[in-house]
Amino acid sequence: MNRVLILIPTLLGLVTFLFILIRLIPGDPARVLAGLMASEEDVELIREQLGLNKPLYVQYFTYMANLFTFNLGVSARTDSPVLYEVMARLPNTLALALSSTALAVALGVPLGVFAASRKSSRLDTLVSTFSIVGISLPTYWLGLIMITIFAVELHLLPAGGYGTPAHFILPTVTIALFLMAFIVKITKASVIDSMEKEYVVTARSKGLTERVILYKHVLRNALIPVITIIGLQFGSLLGGAVITETIYAWPGLGRLIIDAINNRDYPMVQESIFIFALLYALVNLITDLIYTIVDPRVRLG
Repeated sequence: MNRVLILIPTLLGLVTFLFILIRLIPGDPARVLAGLMASEEDVELIREQLGLNKPLYVQYFTYMANLFTFNLGVSARTDSPVLYEVMARLPNTLALALSSTALAVALGVPLGVFAASRKSSRLDTLVSTFSIVGISLPTYWLGLIMITIFAVELHLLPAGGYGTPAHFILPTVTIALFLMAFIVKITKASVIDSMEKEYVVTARSKGLTERVILYKHVLRNALIPVITIIGLQFGSLLGGAVITETIYAWPGLGRLIIDAINNRDYPMVQESIFIFALLYALVNLITDLIYTIVDPRVRLG
């Protein structure tokens, strides 16, 4: 309950900061929307439609009132409801986030555990090297390499777009490799740290095998920071993996927000990021609930 109460002022602070930040972006959104050849009357009409001719505090309170009534308005660019535009893109982003996170967890957690249980071995060195390289590589560079190899040279997969399962593979793997590098690193460090705790020494003195100690006692405690990083990364992906979506021409929420920023579409930028913030907060709450399942000693405040 306390977590929910904390989220309310957090979201209020976020939308206030967002409101101010968007209005600090250089350029007149009304003129951008009207076009270069528009008359001053046309520009003024758009400014009036968007409420930009009103004092800043009036714009702010109108914006907040609309949020509380969940009246997200219409896009200044397409004249379609913002909620409709966001919901049309959200399933694409959600599918990409779920598939890439699932792949990263399925491979990253076991690799991290194996590397920790075989410390200083060749496997540990190989996994650690992969983790460092994966974290260091820019996502756009990795994406371009994937396109060059699998789309341009081998002609196995489409270079971009959306519509078939084949279009899913390259963007999913690109994001998953980046996430997996983080998960491997955190899992390995957490398992090694847990293996040095007193309860592990006690378990060894009782004659328990290393396998039993690792999988029955250590892993449950070690997974807490791993769940944290997974929750944070998944929540971020719900806002759209902007670079990956751009490289692969993926019609997700990230591209929608970037296009709205470039077009100075105030309603679209404000409301789409607000929806993302709500989703991110929801993911954090779910992450807290998972804590209590993995380790019952953890209780929500």
